[in-house]
Amino acid sequence: MLVVHNISLPPGQFGGPEIEDFFCNRLDHSAHPYFQTIEGIQVSAHLLIRRDGVLVQFVSLLERAWHAGRSCFEGREECNDFSIGIELEGTDDIPYTPEQYFKLAEVADLIMAAWPEITVGRITGHCDIAPGRKSDPGPAFDWSYFRAALQAARGSGRNV
Repeated sequence: MLVVHNISLPPGQFGGPEIEDFFCNRLDHSAHPYFQTIEGIQVSAHLLIRRDGVLVQFVSLLERAWHAGRSCFEGREECNDFSIGIELEGTDDIPYTPEQYFKLAEVADLIMAAWPEITVGRITGHCDIAPGRKSDPGPAFDWSYFRAALQAARGSGRNV
């Protein structure tokens, strides 16, 4: 399955190196008061899509990333064991950019081609596999817009 997340560091701020630093365990926790609240947390994601659509990879898609936490999908727990996690630079309540939707659609199309068991129905939000614990990608994520972008990307032959 493919899990869509969001992240911004500090919360609501975009464009800096903090997300990469966090995922690579090199975040300066003294640089912002919020960073002290996440000190010691070790997480990872396979991919990050920046606001401008730039794609950053942290973990091979063939390896396990620590993005889902305690989670369940279709009765199967521990989604990290069988999922690919994609972070969008964003928040639950700030609209995502067209560039992010298009890049997510392109990447999802490539992932679906490589792993046919990942279907449109197996693309979900973090909120759906960890309800009550997680809210991302949030109400600002337009699933209909994403699915239309995915449909346009399917078979288009575009490269990421």
